[in-house]
Formats: sequence, C-alpha cells, structure tokens
Amino acid sequence: MRDPSTVLGVARGASDDEIKSAYRRLAKKLHPDVNPGKRAVEQQFKEVTAAYDLLSDPQKKARYDRGEIGPDGAERMQGFRHAGAGFGR
Repeated sequence: MRDPSTVLGVARGASDDEIKSAYRRLAKKLHPDVNPGKRAVEQQFKEVTAAYDLLSDPQKKARYDRGEIGPDGAERMQGFRHAGAGFGR
C-alpha cells in the first residue's frame, strides 16, 4: 500500500479534521454502491478505507510515524541483528 497520507490526499501532518474530511469526500466518490461492478474503483475504496483506519487511530498513527508498522498496518522488523552475532563469546 502507498503512504496513507498520499492515498487520502492530505499532508503528512494533517489534522484529524482534515483526515476525516478527505476520507469522507473520497468514500462518497468511490463507494461500491455508487460504482457497482467497477473492480478498480472498489480497490481504491478499500485502499482509502485502510488509510483512514490507520490515520484515524492515534495509536496506529503514532506507531506508523515511528516506523514500527508499515502503511498496511503490518509489523516491521526492528533491531534485527546478524544471525549468530554475540553467540559463544
């Protein structure tokens, strides 16, 4: 997934109100009920919804900003050390 701010068309440091407004505008335009049978539009709607889910949750947003989770909300590997480093010493 792309950067959630880019998906919603807002600045990286956008306020909660700006995020909500952008999501509502896009959701209204891309909703499957408005675009029946259009798979590409349905995928855009899902991407917009996922971006909003991440940016509207203060904890998820903070973790994303710190690089702990990716734009899809999946955990990122942190502090990985080379295999075997420090063993037997």
